[in-house]
Amino acid sequence: MKRLQCRVVAVLLLFGLLGGVRFAWAAADTVVIGGDVAEIVAELGRAEVLVGRDDTGVYPAEIALLPSVGYLRRLSAESVLSLGARRLLVSDAAQPRETLAQLEASGVEVVRIDAGQDFDALERKVRQVATALDAKAQGEELIARIDEQRARVEGLAPLDARALFILGHGGAPMVAGRGNSADAAMRLAGLDWRPEFSGYKRVGGEALVALAPEVVLISRIGLEALGGEEALWRMPGIGMTPAGRERRYIEIDEQALLGFGPRTPAAILALHAALADEEAGG
Repeated sequence: MKRLQCRVVAVLLLFGLLGGVRFAWAAADTVVIGGDVAEIVAELGRAEVLVGRDDTGVYPAEIALLPSVGYLRRLSAESVLSLGARRLLVSDAAQPRETLAQLEASGVEVVRIDAGQDFDALERKVRQVATALDAKAQGEELIARIDEQRARVEGLAPLDARALFILGHGGAPMVAGRGNSADAAMRLAGLDWRPEFSGYKRVGGEALVALAPEVVLISRIGLEALGGEEALWRMPGIGMTPAGRERRYIEIDEQALLGFGPRTPAAILALHAALADEEAGG
């Protein structure tokens, strides 16, 4: 009798375990749109609920390995629905709005996440994602870690360097002006130099000379899109700037610095350290 009872208990345990596995599989029904939102999901330890991402979700590796539904500003309902998604965690920067409305009409739960460019917005993002994934305790733990780094960022000394942020993902490179994530990140890193224009703009040689940057900020992807470091210094006008004459540039992790996700505070601290080193002639 005891042996039979043991077998019954073992079978029940086995079915319980298998039931848990089936539940985990069933819970994998979410597509995440926005690299910042994807990183928050991963930091909360909830990446197992994801079945897809968009092209900006490239970190960490468990996110990058997921199938992509395309670029967040050119979403198609068909791509999302093809993955069997029942929920969409989507950055408020995503487009087109008509696609999101179509997905909602198809029965997909669309959870919109703020897309701000400051630390308050970052903490709102974390809380929104944590609430959607029933991970509020993990969300508060992540916010506490962010707050520690935020305090360090807010205590950074101002810098005098004139920095130029170049965005180059193919085609003609653009430089960052006011009112974008590059502007926000550079100001948080201690820089208070901003060009006259807003957004991102293609500028000619004369404009680059007039901007007179002392150091160029560019991502590895941007540098490769230009054709490498030598191609950077061959850009019209750049050779006549202080940065060009001294060949001074800092390679940044664009997603970490500009995404205003969990890695952004550390990326800002690293940028400040690199800029301070440049100012010191390092």
